[in-house]
Amino acid sequence: MPWSNQEWWPNLLRLDVLDDNARDLSPYDEDFDYAEEFQKLDFEEVKADLEEVMTTSQEWWPADYGHYGPLFIRMAWHSAGTYRTADGRAGASGGLQRLPPESSWPDNINLDKARRLLQPVKQKYGRKLSWGDLIVLAGNVALDSMGFETYGFAGGRVDAFKSNEAVEWGPEDEWETTSPERYEDGEVGNLKDPLANTVMGLIYVNPEGPNGEPDVEGSAKNIREEFDRMAMNDEETVALIAGGHTFGKVHGADNPEEHLGPEPEAAPIEEQGLGWNHEFGDIGGMITSGIEGPWTDAPTQWDMGYVDNLLEHDWVSVKGPGGAWQWRPADGDAVESAPGAQDPSEAEQPMMLTTDVALKHDDDYREVLERFQENPEEFQKAFAKAWYKLLHRDMGPPERYLGPDVPDETMIWQDPLPEADYDLIGDEEAAELKAAVLDSDLSVSQLAKTAWAAASTYRDSDKRGGANGARIRLEPQRGWEVNEPAELEMVLETLEGVQDDFNGSRSDDVRVSLADLIVLGGNAAVEQAAAEAGYDVEVPFEPGRTDATAEQTDVESFEVLEPKVDAFRNYLGEGDFDDLYGSPEERMVDKADLLNLTVPEMTVLVGGMRALGATYEGTDRGVFTDRPGALTNDFFVNLLDMDYEWEAVDEEEEVFEVRDRETGEVEWEATRFDLIFGSNSRLRAVADVYGADDGEEEFVQDFVDAWSKVMKLDRFDLE
Repeated sequence: MPWSNQEWWPNLLRLDVLDDNARDLSPYDEDFDYAEEFQKLDFEEVKADLEEVMTTSQEWWPADYGHYGPLFIRMAWHSAGTYRTADGRAGASGGLQRLPPESSWPDNINLDKARRLLQPVKQKYGRKLSWGDLIVLAGNVALDSMGFETYGFAGGRVDAFKSNEAVEWGPEDEWETTSPERYEDGEVGNLKDPLANTVMGLIYVNPEGPNGEPDVEGSAKNIREEFDRMAMNDEETVALIAGGHTFGKVHGADNPEEHLGPEPEAAPIEEQGLGWNHEFGDIGGMITSGIEGPWTDAPTQWDMGYVDNLLEHDWVSVKGPGGAWQWRPADGDAVESAPGAQDPSEAEQPMMLTTDVALKHDDDYREVLERFQENPEEFQKAFAKAWYKLLHRDMGPPERYLGPDVPDETMIWQDPLPEADYDLIGDEEAAELKAAVLDSDLSVSQLAKTAWAAASTYRDSDKRGGANGARIRLEPQRGWEVNEPAELEMVLETLEGVQDDFNGSRSDDVRVSLADLIVLGGNAAVEQAAAEAGYDVEVPFEPGRTDATAEQTDVESFEVLEPKVDAFRNYLGEGDFDDLYGSPEERMVDKADLLNLTVPEMTVLVGGMRALGATYEGTDRGVFTDRPGALTNDFFVNLLDMDYEWEAVDEEEEVFEVRDRETGEVEWEATRFDLIFGSNSRLRAVADVYGADDGEEEFVQDFVDAWSKVMKLDRFDLE
């Protein structure tokens, strides 16, 4: 196979991650609507089919204890548990566990069998049930079938048909390794963004302990950081671990390195997508992690066995039959044995992982464990809600939740919004409001920056952020450096005055929210800027946004949305960011991907924001025009003009001077965010189109379309 461009030139800016935003990779036709298809399901029939599957052991892959429930719980957990807060990526949506690299992670050994067991269910329901929904629904039904009462379930996860190459899993190039580059200080305990797993190819932490050693203190430290990065507090963390480990066992009949065949993506073609082949009968059991044994004496029953075993017995570290560190009870026979997974007459002693024992030796985790032990109902409720959050954290607002089992309650982690208890503005009122905003003291750049600051917080990865809710007026967003807090306060006060005047003057029930007005003000600025350039445009507007309250806003959870840089406002931020995002221009592409932008959309938005003068602190960096505030294509014209030359003015090569070649005079300053559109061949090809003599009209229309798209990214109520 010939080398790719990326292999020939490894430092080439990767733009292909944006190409997936430009086309539908699904085999379904363009009219396919998964939400509509899902509603056709007989949901109770689906759950009955799943329960039948998990209680019917197959000869080709025998069920532990005659029940696949624990296997399905692990499958669902490992699908949803990849979610991380830093960039909102991974998680159960898309059914990514069936695609590489997750399909072949060491931590997902034999989950290929779990998914294959579900194939008849998937085949029966076809397009009405995505793999993303099916994988986690199977885990939910498994819990219910083993005596647990789950909190609910929501469908709505649309399948991906290509791996998400935008997900950064870590700097290592070998499975099950941890390099110092994974941590900010090179030591355990401070993962670089956006990571949330401490080991390459594992979901969370090494179950044996940090670096494969039975270090309970280090393990507790890792657990706390890991689960915090997937939006779980201490109580939720303990509930998830204790609840999940109430069921099933781990498999380490022998050393996996000696007996397992290649993973699915490396297996021979005749394996048909299955991997890790081994003859478990020849070695007396199955192999996954190399750790062996159940946690309780009743591995397919919801009870307090895990919590009681962990707290009421002392545990000592030993090497198990698979050669991995695990823990056995110091008092041996005092712990009730479990039946054999395949032969009930062969008793098996319960064990613990280093990560389990770590909970007991950490003061805060232990306090939660002891409280759960004294209050079993509290434990049940805590696990039910934490499990529900685990499965649904990446799905966004409740408007996207489908099915009859969706709970009535809306949780704070779902970023709730109030319902509008008034009539929405129409075209006539929108025109009146735009005129009022433009008659205020606010400039085109101020209006555009405020609307952008509100809307561009959106992340398509987990459907969080956006202009809806007007959370830009609340902490933490109103205090973010990139939002220029002092100027933002003045802009918001002015817009609130326009809002009060409008709402107070109405004799009917029509009202405008601040969220709608912020977007409307940005649209008005774009329309005026286009008029200044000689173009009559109207930016589409859909009312219906509402204003969230401080009580509906989890300040800590919103802090991860703060931009460290923003190419669109030419904001570089301050300080050295020790993370894995790479160069400023790589951050730009990453943000464009989170905004679901294509390469042309990213390009036209950067050029348009420069034309509007919508830059951080009003700097003229990148504003390659003598007419700021007019929506011209001057940014591209002057960027490509060979009358100019460029020279770095700082050691980091982040800021440049643009000089007249003939006179040597400095005309403008620029950042890497600007010059990459002339440096990168593909971006330059797009810039050529917009910078041509006949390209301005297309530039203006494309900017309006891309701007409108960003303003409406979070409007799930319109879908």
